Amino acid sequence: MNWGIQLLNSVSFAMLLFLIASGLTLIFGLMRIANLAHGSFFLLGAYVGLAVLEKYENFALAALAACIIVPLVGIILHSVFINRLEGKELPQVLLTFGFMFILADLCLYLWGGTPQTLPKPEIFSSSVDVAGMFFPTYRFFVVGCGLIIAVALWLLLEKTKIGAMVRAGVDDQEMARAVGVNVPMLFTTVFLVVVVIGGIGSVKGAFVGSLVVALLDNFGKTLFPELSLFTIFLPMALVLAFRPKGLFGK
Repeated sequence: MNWGIQLLNSVSFAMLLFLIASGLTLIFGLMRIANLAHGSFFLLGAYVGLAVLEKYENFALAALAACIIVPLVGIILHSVFINRLEGKELPQVLLTFGFMFILADLCLYLWGGTPQTLPKPEIFSSSVDVAGMFFPTYRFFVVGCGLIIAVALWLLLEKTKIGAMVRAGVDDQEMARAVGVNVPMLFTTVFLVVVVIGGIGSVKGAFVGSLVVALLDNFGKTLFPELSLFTIFLPMALVLAFRPKGLFGK
């Protein structure tokens, strides 16, 4: 087994998990919105990108289209529906669970059920020789994007006025409104940002958790394929038993 390749595969997979997990961390952990349709936004974005890519053969245009269409759906979902259920976790769960099926069936109706893969941009179609190992350039691009976004999200939340406003709106909405913060608009904007690039909740926890899951999943399937599920869920069970609020929870 080539340990170097397995490690790089794990890191690239971890960055994909991070982009999704960090958004869910913000929406539920910070904004207290139980959005079970979170993953469906990524599904919709992928199919929108695929449709544009097949028509115009332009990867950048496909990415831009996904980053416009999906946030619009997120804005509508939050402003028209979720915003009416503030602080009501069970109705939020039922509502977003329904939207999860609606978005999934919509994608199935429009694009069919056959698995499809977006072709890589030509600039990322080659491989790079790393100490005698050939690794796809596109996966390096994914790793780079994940690291850049992780740092950017942490800086946004901890070092900017917008981040302070978000934290203030969560801790004490009445006080935030009293000093002039438009909390509903702020949360809608944050919900929009999450849909596009992930989130700004516990960035450290989402990042470390993604790395742990990706490493256990990749090496577990390689070394102990018959125990691959065990290698993932045992650490999760231990964390729930001894750190129920998470590794970095307070």
